Amino acid sequence: MKKKLISILAVLLLTVLTACSNADASDKKVQTITVGTGTQFPNICFIDKNGKLTGYDVELIREIDKRLPNYKFKFKTMDFSNLLVSLGSQKVDMVAHQMEKNKERAQKFLFNDVAYNVFPIQLTVLANNKTIKSIDDLAGKRVITSATSNEATFLKKVNEENGNKFKIAYAGQGSNDTANQLKTGRADATISTPFAVDFQNKTSDIKEKVVGDVLSNAKVYFMFHKKETKLSKDVDKALQSIIDDGTLKKLSEKWLGADYSKSKY
Repeated sequence: MKKKLISILAVLLLTVLTACSNADASDKKVQTITVGTGTQFPNICFIDKNGKLTGYDVELIREIDKRLPNYKFKFKTMDFSNLLVSLGSQKVDMVAHQMEKNKERAQKFLFNDVAYNVFPIQLTVLANNKTIKSIDDLAGKRVITSATSNEATFLKKVNEENGNKFKIAYAGQGSNDTANQLKTGRADATISTPFAVDFQNKTSDIKEKVVGDVLSNAKVYFMFHKKETKLSKDVDKALQSIIDDGTLKKLSEKWLGADYSKSKY
């Protein structure tokens, strides 16, 4: 009888230990991913009136999180200028902030393969500006942009191709510094997207408009450490499913006012 009881207890103990072991293994499989993003990009990553971090990029990451049970995504917010520094120093694992590819970035970091947004960049001025209608009207003018953005690189290229006729200036800190510099006359123009201008006009007394032709049809991606190839591929898999079932289109229409999940131009 004692032998039988000992055998039963041994089996129960083994069952409990196995269950605990499986639970520990399951927990270990969930990898926490710190996502660097900002709080000052209208409709993309910003703090709403209730103090919540939200926007197109933020809600897309939350949707990806739902579809990748082996990962837990959490956000770390900072100024745009600090995002790539933080990625390089491994303070964050990936960046979600409408990042475009360029040669310099691609040498240091890994981009995923599936673009999650395609948007037109256009010259942007105050709504009452009647003198600037295209790049041709920028001679002697001051065009403002973010210092570490791909738009800054793009503006430099455009300026060089047009004989360096305008001066490039860089915005300071603050969510609306670019618009304020346009309003005060310290800058004459900037470059932006139709959806960002729409948001600006709905939320600020500084009204803007896009003018001229589309200057660039920019594809945007997530950015990772070079070593994070598996994470990048897993994100692509989830992202493709989000595209295929129409969820990305819905997110774009909700946050950006139109379907920018594919090129319109």
